Amino acid sequence: MKQLEGAFPVLVTPMFENEEVNVDGLRSNIEHFINQDVAGLVVNGSTGEFVSLEKQEKLQLMEAAVEQVGGRVPLIVGTAAETTKDAIMYTQYAEKIGADAALLINSYYAHPKDAEIYEHFKAVANSVTLPIMIYNNPFTSGVDIGTETILQVARDVENITHIKESSGDIRKVRDITRQGKDDIQTFCGADDLVLESLLVGATGWISVAGNIVPKLATNLFHSVQQGDLDKAWNYYDQILPLCNFLEGSGKYVQIVKRTMDLQGLAGGPSRKPRLPLNQQEEATLKAILLQLEQYVTI
Repeated sequence: MKQLEGAFPVLVTPMFENEEVNVDGLRSNIEHFINQDVAGLVVNGSTGEFVSLEKQEKLQLMEAAVEQVGGRVPLIVGTAAETTKDAIMYTQYAEKIGADAALLINSYYAHPKDAEIYEHFKAVANSVTLPIMIYNNPFTSGVDIGTETILQVARDVENITHIKESSGDIRKVRDITRQGKDDIQTFCGADDLVLESLLVGATGWISVAGNIVPKLATNLFHSVQQGDLDKAWNYYDQILPLCNFLEGSGKYVQIVKRTMDLQGLAGGPSRKPRLPLNQQEEATLKAILLQLEQYVTI
């Protein structure tokens, strides 16, 4: 099993103007990020618009990503679905083609209770042997999974090894990380709480901002690991306006895709009903990128 640690950009799904998936664009983006020395990559996540993709597109993106990465860095594949049956199917496929781990959120429409979430995670994880990173994101799924449920399913299921914690509650990050240190490792999933999460023991970061400034995200993580907190705060001060914009805009996918386009990488439109940035949002983005010009070439 590859070690899952560090800042992992969660990649967009590039699209052409007709909203068709640009698989070659994903491949070229993967090369870009590997050349930037990222710790690992995530595909088919929320930033990858997984809920807007059809089954065959998800499978195609998994295949292309596994092939393009070629084992050079750890690759986490999103395998979430509304039903347990479909989540098992996607997760088994991810294992079959050679993904290093699966990222799994609870049902995002049914608003399941904690007992149902526990059984969902357990059933999916028991269907495979690859590591499972469960995912708590009440802003998108409508459910804030209880801390004890997270800890219990990690104790009970051997290959539930990580959690992406995106509740925005640093106390929850702290409690999961401290109480579950023998059973589960925590990845920060809230870009605007990354330094705080690392300081309470998180060992990784599933990063939206890492799409835009991968070296800065990596530098921030490494400075914490090396115990250089003055440097870490300096990096955090630089990246935080971008993180705040991504977290607060409601258009994090469009922001990343627009920045990819500005850098000559593969972005393109998002599938409707997502709309592109308006003039004010575009101006805000460019002002933030100007402050990050040593990390971004546009």
